[in-house]
Amino acid sequence: MAAPGSDIEHGFPHLDTVRAALTALYKRLSYDGVRTYELSVAPGDVAFCDQDDLYLGVQRVARVMVRQLRLPDARMIVSFREMRHAGNIELAAGPEYFIELNSRFKTHHRDIGAALAHEVTHVYLHRLDLSFPGTRANEILTDTTAAYLGAGWLLLDAYRQDSVSSQKLGYLTPEEFGYVLAKRALAFGEDPAIWFTSPQAYEAYTKGLDVARNDERQPPLAASGWAGRRRYARDRRFAQADPEAPPPSGPAGYAFESGSPLRVSFPCPTCRQRIRVPVRGRMRARCGLCRTVLECDT
Repeated sequence: MAAPGSDIEHGFPHLDTVRAALTALYKRLSYDGVRTYELSVAPGDVAFCDQDDLYLGVQRVARVMVRQLRLPDARMIVSFREMRHAGNIELAAGPEYFIELNSRFKTHHRDIGAALAHEVTHVYLHRLDLSFPGTRANEILTDTTAAYLGAGWLLLDAYRQDSVSSQKLGYLTPEEFGYVLAKRALAFGEDPAIWFTSPQAYEAYTKGLDVARNDERQPPLAASGWAGRRRYARDRRFAQADPEAPPPSGPAGYAFESGSPLRVSFPCPTCRQRIRVPVRGRMRARCGLCRTVLECDT
């Protein structure tokens, strides 16, 4: 959690890990499993005004997160204490989990839902037995999962910044949260922009949406732009001229594979799983992991 007046990291420094997290989520849940999270947490379900009883309200919002993430028999016991981070959770076998939230949330109820979204997602991943090596990568996996499965839009909405103070929850940058939420919006047809109360969150979402849409315009996808198509055609000529020594991977992530016929592999724009197809011009490919159908010009 950023302290008032502190600098907040921006941009996409963790994008590779975020994309790996999306792939891992699809692999662990399967396409059908991911589709069960078609609806996000509703703003009204996590609304928390200053007149609400603190502990009853916290338990209510925690139950909302448990339901959103389809956690069976998971009881969250929430307390508050002084700490550097927004929250902490001790993971054990359950069925009870003890969550500690930063004591500032006692008087700042607005973002309790965001903090609980992150901590309850830790429980969810623990039960899935899904993790990444290293603390930071694992926290990025947690934020990505929360956002992609419909609870984490609250984490982006908690991002606020003005001339005298700043706040951001989670380990992703605001733009990376925007990217994951945009990926969800493109996959599920659910636009979270109407829920944002923070203008900074909306701006970060639009930047993330630009990057997510750009994923869908990379060669060999038929929707790629002129510059990308030209670079791809050049690399393809090199690969066809010397099949035993294909050119290095393109900046867009595609890579030619020697053989007969020549093949090209590239990341699926939805789940980032690599797709491998023969080089034979216009064709339609289907991702075996997320079932996205892609128009390609190989």
